[in-house]
Amino acid sequence: MSFLSGFKKNLNRAGTTLMQRTGIVDKTVDREFDEEYERYKTLEQKTEKLTKEAKGYLDSLRAMTNAQTRIATTIHHFYDDSAPMGQCGIKYKETVEKLDEEAKKDMDATYRTTIIEPLSRFCAYFPDINEAIKRRQKKLLDYDAMRSKVRKLVDKPSEDPQRLPRAEQEANMAREVYENINSILITDLPKVIELRVPYIDPSFEALVKSQLQFCQTSYEHLEGLRQYFPAESEKMDGRVDDVLQQMRELSICGNF
Repeated sequence: MSFLSGFKKNLNRAGTTLMQRTGIVDKTVDREFDEEYERYKTLEQKTEKLTKEAKGYLDSLRAMTNAQTRIATTIHHFYDDSAPMGQCGIKYKETVEKLDEEAKKDMDATYRTTIIEPLSRFCAYFPDINEAIKRRQKKLLDYDAMRSKVRKLVDKPSEDPQRLPRAEQEANMAREVYENINSILITDLPKVIELRVPYIDPSFEALVKSQLQFCQTSYEHLEGLRQYFPAESEKMDGRVDDVLQQMRELSICGNF
């Protein structure tokens, strides 16, 4: 029975929406709510996008350290201990493996705790708020439908003298229900918008600090590899340029 009642209500609301679009039924306009709703929807969209991009950054970082480890493993196969660059290959592999492990153990956990989890908790508010907004819209449609019914009975009185008083009573009840939930949303939506400060500001700061720490750690570890390269490797850039120029002069290679 409740299913049929709910289905009938949804059908009536759909009909009211259609008649509002065609101008048959007046539509209540609440500019104060509309303004707060637009601000809220903008916040929701941007926060969900930020959360998605923050997760994507961590996934990309993990993919990068994994790829770096695979590169180091492959490079290590090119050298043995007796080769001039053998020690470099060994130390490079050890270094990137250490970076990969530190990223998994330290940065991954910290990043999730200080950035992803707070943003996800903030986003968790949105489904309940959206459900309340949907309830408001349904109650508003009910109220507009009852107002329209009252107006029709005023314009064209019924033979039953009780129909108009009953319709007016139903319209007043619908108005009270709608105004109650509407008032709550107008009060609470700005509070939700203000929550961006305690949630997003610290997460943004943590994001910058985590990126800085990762880059600094990577630089320090990789800079330490300089001592394992032969002294003449400092002239490597010039030799590489010479080789590239020779390759450019080969017609088989074309221009690159």
